Amino acid sequence: MDVTKLTQMQKDVLREIGNIGAGNAATSMAKLLNRKVEMEVPAVKIVSYDEMMELIGGPEAIIVALLFQIKGDAPGTVDFILSIEEANALIKEITQNSELKLTNTTDNELAASVLQEAGNILTGAYLSALADFTNMNLQPSIPYLSVDMAAAILTVGLLEISQVTDYALIIDTKIHPSYQTNKIKGNFLFIPNPDSFTKIFQALGINDHD
Repeated sequence: MDVTKLTQMQKDVLREIGNIGAGNAATSMAKLLNRKVEMEVPAVKIVSYDEMMELIGGPEAIIVALLFQIKGDAPGTVDFILSIEEANALIKEITQNSELKLTNTTDNELAASVLQEAGNILTGAYLSALADFTNMNLQPSIPYLSVDMAAAILTVGLLEISQVTDYALIIDTKIHPSYQTNKIKGNFLFIPNPDSFTKIFQALGINDHD
């Protein structure tokens, strides 16, 4: 399927899938932090890899990313992306320990473990909703945690897809606790492999026409 030629109906369905998934993830984060969590309406975008990097601050921006390979009926990747400041704020909220921090490397095993567990909970909630919506089997891998420039991180995640197409369709969702201090905002990038779109739309009974 050519991702640059999706119909409006197909985009709307993908946005709704992202909306349900993000809702589950936001609920899980609220339980994790014991605070209300808000989410923005997911944006469905067809972008080049350069455009994707600009969405998260540019190719040279240092980011913290939890990468999950999605196996099953509709393979792809999920990236949960934070700045280092946001990652440390999340660690502090979960552990109530202001001394526990992640640096520009992942050498602090306890801090990395906290982030990986948070990523597991959030991504599991997200994929569970997607699987229920599509009646598909979607299984996340263990998280791969990386602290690096955006270009280096996303190249790893998109290497397989880039062999098939120069573009990716992403469901970009922001979720964040609704309080003013220690504000945390994470980006979920759900990036199905090109062949997965056909399977998703077939599962939903949607063809190539509006």
